[in-house]
Amino acid sequence: MNKKLVGFLLIFALLVAFALNNSTLVQNFVIAPLNNIKQLYHTAFSYARDTVNQHFYQQEYLEQLQEKLKLYEKNHLISHQIASELNRLYQENNATFSSHPDLALVQGLSYVTLGDMNKIWLHMDDFNSSKIYGLVHKERVAGIVIAKNNQPLALLNNDPKCSYAVSIGKHKAPGIIHGRNQQEMLIEFIPSWIPIHVGDEVVTSGLDNLFFSNILVGTVTKLSQSQGYRNATVLPYYQESDIGFFHVITQVR
Repeated sequence: MNKKLVGFLLIFALLVAFALNNSTLVQNFVIAPLNNIKQLYHTAFSYARDTVNQHFYQQEYLEQLQEKLKLYEKNHLISHQIASELNRLYQENNATFSSHPDLALVQGLSYVTLGDMNKIWLHMDDFNSSKIYGLVHKERVAGIVIAKNNQPLALLNNDPKCSYAVSIGKHKAPGIIHGRNQQEMLIEFIPSWIPIHVGDEVVTSGLDNLFFSNILVGTVTKLSQSQGYRNATVLPYYQESDIGFFHVITQVR
């Protein structure tokens, strides 16, 4: 009896193995559900892993933002105190000069036209259509803000109508920079007797009443001569890929 049972089980196992190896219908019936279970397992595992990683990443990122916020608040308070002390000093010496710089957070809404990525409509409170403003993104010059149809329009660095005063290198050579519808900008009217070099850093001079002084603009990539002056080609730090939020300098001093 036992031999018959063992023989029956052996024959049954052989038949099942043969069916699994040769029958597409049986394979689909057995293997497909197993694959679905595997896929469900991997999906659930990946989701759980990504959720845990995202949680820890968000927590770490939040801690970094909190530390940066503390630093910015500290620097803001220090700057405010320095400005207050300077104003008090001017008052004690009967000076008429005072300094009250100010900025406003603005939001980029959309490109004016899809074919031109250098012009952006902005949402800006308390916009004065008679003024031109300096536009800053993450402590780097992004362009200027003008009025069009009484609405704030950002002309980004590469726009030909975007221009402002800058200084170059450690000798602070003055010049006027403007866009050229290219990746690089051009500084003109640089006095030829002031030494400048490829690789020099370009910052705002603050002499145009648009920007504070020493805001980062870019680096010099090429020099040329023109009618007694020198020209410098500049690769700007700000690139137009991010048009979310900016700071507008509403008052220089």
